Amino acid sequence: MHISHSPVVLDACCVLNLYASGNLLAILKFISTQVVVSKVVIDFELTSLQGLQTEGSYTDSQFNIAIAQSLLKVVDFETKEEVDSFVNYAAVLGDDGESASCAIAFHRGWAIATDDKGAIKFIQRTAPHIQVLSTPEIIKHWSDVENIDSSTLRNVLQTIRLKAKYSPPNNHPLKNWWEKAST
Repeated sequence: MHISHSPVVLDACCVLNLYASGNLLAILKFISTQVVVSKVVIDFELTSLQGLQTEGSYTDSQFNIAIAQSLLKVVDFETKEEVDSFVNYAAVLGDDGESASCAIAFHRGWAIATDDKGAIKFIQRTAPHIQVLSTPEIIKHWSDVENIDSSTLRNVLQTIRLKAKYSPPNNHPLKNWWEKAST
């Protein structure tokens, strides 16, 4: 997985999918650039992550450990232009997490990782120069680089499907890979 824009902004849906995998820390270690998440995603998606927490308290979660270990950095809006874009994008996309992630990626020229169809179409239409990554690309990269055995990979993909309710859409380039690896 070549990342041509750096850092990578993780959108809410990718945060949820990677967290649900149970391997957030391991996966983040194999992304070759700084990974960030917007403060808006933290503030509005935290309850979804708490619902996925199965062991220990939320304060001990993979998510907070990733932040403490600098595998994941929380960023907030830095300029009025970012805030203005966030407001405008929210009117179009209807979701604060995707809108914040898009605004930050657009204004800073960073890559974005999202599985949201509306956000992907919006980025491709308004900012085609922004690199868009997806959960399947990130998981496949981790699996390839770390040489994850097929049983572990199958469990990760099935866990994402079960806990995060995600599987790639039929038109995703890695749909066949995902299906074969998860069965």
